[in-house]
Amino acid sequence: MTKQTEPAAGSSPTPGPHRPRLASATWGLEGPGSRASRADAAPVAPRPPFPFAVAMRRIIANGYTRRMLQADLMAGAVVAIVALPLSMALAIAVGAPPQHGLYTAIVAGFVVALAGGSKHQVTGPTAAFVVVLAPIVTRYGVGGLLTAGMMAGVLLAIMGFARFGKLIEFIPHPVTTGFTAGIATVIATLQLKDCFGLHITAMPDSYFAKLATLWGARSTASLSELGVAAATMALLILVPKVTKRIPAPLVAITIVALGATLLARLVPSFHVATIGTRFTARVGDVTYAGIPPLPPMPRLPWGTSGLSFTMVRDLGGAALAIAMLGAIESLLSAVIADATTGKRHDPDAELVALGLGNMICPFFGGIAATGALARTATNIRAGAVSPIAAASHAVFVLGAVLLGSRLVAYVPMASLAALLLLVAWNMSELDHMIHTARVAPRSDVVVLFTCFILTVVFDMVVAVSVGVVLAALMFMRRMSAMTESRLTTVRQGEDTRTLADGIALYEIAGPLFFGAAQRAMRSFEVVEEGVKVVVLALGAVPVIDATGLVALEATISSLEKANMLVIIAGPLPEPRSVFERAHLDVSHDKVFFADSIDEATKLASDLILLTPDLGKAKHAPA
Repeated sequence: MTKQTEPAAGSSPTPGPHRPRLASATWGLEGPGSRASRADAAPVAPRPPFPFAVAMRRIIANGYTRRMLQADLMAGAVVAIVALPLSMALAIAVGAPPQHGLYTAIVAGFVVALAGGSKHQVTGPTAAFVVVLAPIVTRYGVGGLLTAGMMAGVLLAIMGFARFGKLIEFIPHPVTTGFTAGIATVIATLQLKDCFGLHITAMPDSYFAKLATLWGARSTASLSELGVAAATMALLILVPKVTKRIPAPLVAITIVALGATLLARLVPSFHVATIGTRFTARVGDVTYAGIPPLPPMPRLPWGTSGLSFTMVRDLGGAALAIAMLGAIESLLSAVIADATTGKRHDPDAELVALGLGNMICPFFGGIAATGALARTATNIRAGAVSPIAAASHAVFVLGAVLLGSRLVAYVPMASLAALLLLVAWNMSELDHMIHTARVAPRSDVVVLFTCFILTVVFDMVVAVSVGVVLAALMFMRRMSAMTESRLTTVRQGEDTRTLADGIALYEIAGPLFFGAAQRAMRSFEVVEEGVKVVVLALGAVPVIDATGLVALEATISSLEKANMLVIIAGPLPEPRSVFERAHLDVSHDKVFFADSIDEATKLASDLILLTPDLGKAKHAPA
C-alpha cells in the first residue's frame, strides 16, 4: 500500500560519474570530495565516556613506534608547506594581516590535533570562513574578529560535550552543496581585486555592491599584477600534471615570487604588490615588512578596550555563524577522511577539540579555525598515521615563521589571490553541482539553488537555516504522500479475508504524523450504512506523533457518536508509550484493542452478536 515516491528532500542523489572523491584532490587545494559522504566499513569503536583526545588515546593504547613518528613528521612537513601560503592568503582574504592566519595554523593546528577525535584531521583557517569573517573585520576590526572566534569556540565545546556531533547527519546534502558553492562564488569575487591590482580602499558588505565597486575600479587594473596571477594559476594547474610528489603551491609561488622580484629589479616599470609592501608589523621599536619573525605571543583578543556585554551581544550572531560553519566543515572533512582511510573519528571529541582550539587561538592572535579538507587530504597522502602528524605541521609552520619571515615578504599578493581563485573553483565542485541539478528530484534542486543564492546575497547562516527548514518541509510533504488509507466493508482477493456484515476495515499504511494525520483520516468523512464496528488497522504504521494521536482520538469520538464500536488492531506503532499514556480504552467506552486484524475481525463479530443495537444512530460522523 506504500506509494513509490522520489527520494526525500535533502537526500543525496545516487552517486554518478561526477561524484567527487577525496583521492582526486590536488595538493593542498580545497577541492574535489569536499561534499562526499561515503560510509566506510571500519568497525565501530566503543563510545568514550569523555569526548576529549579520543584519537590520541586510541593511538597510545595501540602502541606508538619510532617508525610511526618518522612517518608522521614527514607528513607534517609536507602539510606545513601547503599550509604556509594558504594560511596567509586566507587571513588576507578576510581583511587581517597574514601572520594571523599563520598563528591560527600554529595554535589551533596543534591543540585540535592532540585533543580531537580524528587521527588525520588538520585544522587551520579555511576558505569557507572568508565569507563569514570578512564582514566582522569590516565592522568590528581584528579585535572583534578574534573575540567572535573565541565565543564560537565556547559554543563548539558546548556542542561537543552535549554530544551534538551526530547532528551533522541531519543537514541535507543539497544544503551543504548550495552554501559551499555560494561561498566559493563570493571568495572568487573577492580575489579579483588583487588579481587585477585594482585600487580599492574598502569593500562594501553587499555582494552586488562588491561587483559594482570592482567594476568602478576597472581603470586601475595592472597588466603586471594580472600577469603574475596568470603565471601562478598556470603553474598551480600544470605542476600536478607533471608530478604530485611536490606540492603545487610551493613550486608555483616560489617560482613566481623569484621571477617577479627579478623583473622588478630589471624593469623599472614593472611593479606588483607583495606581502612586504602591503603589510608591516611593529614590535616594540622595530618595524617588519610582511610578518614578524616571532612566535605567536599571548594577548587579549578584544584588545585594550576590554570585553563588554555590548560587544558580546553584538558579536553573538557572528559567533553562532562561525560555530555552525566550523562544525559542519570540520565534521564533513573528518567523515571524508574516514572514508579514505577506513578509520572512525569521534565527532563529539572533534567538536570539543575544535571549541578548545578556537577558545585558545584568539589569545595568541589566531582567527577562527576548522578542519581543512585539502590539508587533511595532503596529510593522508603523505603517510600520516596519527594526530602527531597534524600537530607537527603546526611546529613546522612555527619554524617557518621564525626562520623564513623575510622571504615571505617577497610573495606577490596576486599569487595568493590566484591560489584562492583555484581554491574557490575546486570548492565549488561545479561539475558535481550540475550533475546533482540534472539527476536529483526537483525539490532538492530548489533547496540547492535557494541555499546558493541566499549565501551569495545574504550569508551562510540565512542559507543554512532556510535550506534546512525548506528541505524538512519538502521531506514532510513526501512522507505525507507515502501515508495511505483505505476503508472497506468487504475484502476479496487472493490474500484477503472476508468481512462479516456490519464490519468496516480501515487500514493505514505509513507514518501517522502531523503532516499526514488529517489526510489519513479523510476516509471517515463518510461511513457506509449498516456499519456497526470499525476496525482500525495500524500494523503498517511505523510511527505516530501527538498530532496523529489527536486525529485518531477525534475519529474515535466521531464514530462513537454514530454509535459504532472501534477496535484498534496492532501491532501498535512506535512510540507505544503514546498509547499507554493516552488510555484510549479507558477514556472511550467503545474502544477495544486487538493484536492483529484477524483477532480484531473475530472480536468484531462477537461484539455485533452481543450488542444488536449498534449503528442505529446517524451513520455519517461529523
